[in-house]
Parts: sequence; C-alpha cells; structure tokens
Amino acid sequence: MSEFNRQNSFGWLINVVAGQAEKELDAALKEHGLTVALWPTLMCLWEEEGVTQRQIAKKAKVESSTTTRTLDKLEKLGLVERRADPESRRNYRIYLTDKGRDLQAVISPLPLAVNQAMLADLSPNETEQLVSLLRKIVDKVEY
Repeated sequence: MSEFNRQNSFGWLINVVAGQAEKELDAALKEHGLTVALWPTLMCLWEEEGVTQRQIAKKAKVESSTTTRTLDKLEKLGLVERRADPESRRNYRIYLTDKGRDLQAVISPLPLAVNQAMLADLSPNETEQLVSLLRKIVDKVEY
C-alpha cells in the first residue's frame, strides 16, 4: 500500500487551487454586492432562463437545498423572479430580472480574470489539457 503524499494528492492539489480561485472571485464579486455562493446559479440563468430550481441545481452541480437559499437571496437582491410553472402546480420557473440580465456584462469578466491569473504559468496547450481532463471528471459528478 502506498503512503499518502499530499504534494501528489489530486484532492489536496485541487482543493488548494479551488480555494484560491474562490477567494479571489469572492473578493471581486463583493465589490458588486454579490458572493461566490451566488455565482453558479447566476451563471446557469445567464445560459438559460425559465428553468426549474431542480434543473439549476443539476447544471450548477449543487444541492437542491443550496439552490433554494441562493434563489431566495437573488430574489431579495432583485436579480431573479419565480414564476408559476404552467406544467406543474408545485414548481416554479426561474427568470432573471432586467437588473439580473444587465449584471452579466459587469460580472462575467471577473471569473475570466481569475482563471487567467491562475493559469498564467501554463502554456495554452497545458491549459487546454488541464481543462479537458477536469471536464471529464466534473461530467461524472452528479447531485
């Protein structure tokens, strides 16, 4: 049995990288009254509106209960609204408000800047390989 070595541990390495990226993105988002916890849901809604909470949770790869709290916060900020689902009396469809849509142009460059800074020491080919391998792993993650 091989001995654990954190310097070669995928879990430890990815946690360090993710923690730093989250810290930097959260600081940038706070300047706009947002937090990194709100980011996955906003990103999903900028990609597609009129989806259910369950669909958002699945696309964002977060727990449904987390999505409920996130949507509550986004609604209080005036960025989203819940509308009755014509196909189901129990579900709501989630839509961005004009304010939520307008925020995309301001917020979208922030994670790009964080990504560029984090990947600055890699070649374009290395970056492409890293992203491709991580996508393979992420695609198998289910919530």
